[in-house]
Amino acid sequence: MDIKDSVCVITGGSGGIGQAMAAAFVNAGARAVVLADVDADAVSQAAAALNCEGRVCDVTVEADIEALVSFTESQYGQIDLFCSNAGAGGSGVLADADNAVWQKQWELHVMSHVYAARAVLPGMLARGSGYLLNTASAAGLLAALGSGPYSVTKAAAVKLAEFIAITHGDEGIGVSVLCPQGVNTAMAPKRLGDGQTDGIIEPEALAVTVLEALREERFYVLPHPEVEEYVRRKGDNIDRWLHGMRRLRRQAGSGLTD
Repeated sequence: MDIKDSVCVITGGSGGIGQAMAAAFVNAGARAVVLADVDADAVSQAAAALNCEGRVCDVTVEADIEALVSFTESQYGQIDLFCSNAGAGGSGVLADADNAVWQKQWELHVMSHVYAARAVLPGMLARGSGYLLNTASAAGLLAALGSGPYSVTKAAAVKLAEFIAITHGDEGIGVSVLCPQGVNTAMAPKRLGDGQTDGIIEPEALAVTVLEALREERFYVLPHPEVEEYVRRKGDNIDRWLHGMRRLRRQAGSGLTD
């Protein structure tokens, strides 16, 4: 996908990864970039700084997503790229993460992508082209020890992206899933699970990888390239991988509960 002359929507767009992607898209010649966020002041400031549209949107409310898509299509005629990017950290395993935590993470990391796809795909399918970029996490491909709701819902986000790609890939719809480790944002983890990340990168560096992946239409967008090898090892021998993750958990001495 070529960003030049495209219309892009980015949720979670008021800072961090979302804002960095918006700046990269503007610099790459996008015709329009619409930023959406639940924080009205933050999204307004971010949009003004980049000369973009800013819209208030709670991605866990389907009507808000529908209104965002409707606004963008009415203003710009179509949406070429929808970046479903909003997310938040979540800790706990089982007993120490109550149902409300699990439900909030599910709504934010899974249903928000479902709502976005439902709203934006009809227009894309009607013209036979369009692209979805869903932000998940390396935790969704691997695991983040001590963050059960986060890991599980991010894994579901990856599976949903796979499902959309299988279902609509022959109809002109491109799909990529963004799976970084640590990124220097307000919610940046200093560790991936309880092992070190392969470096905390800047959002701007991540945005460069996103542009490259979109141009090549790669499904996995991996700002930390080491993740690809970790996923391969996991696939080659899941029992060995699980053993290694349990060893990592023991070495961390985190006292996680079941």
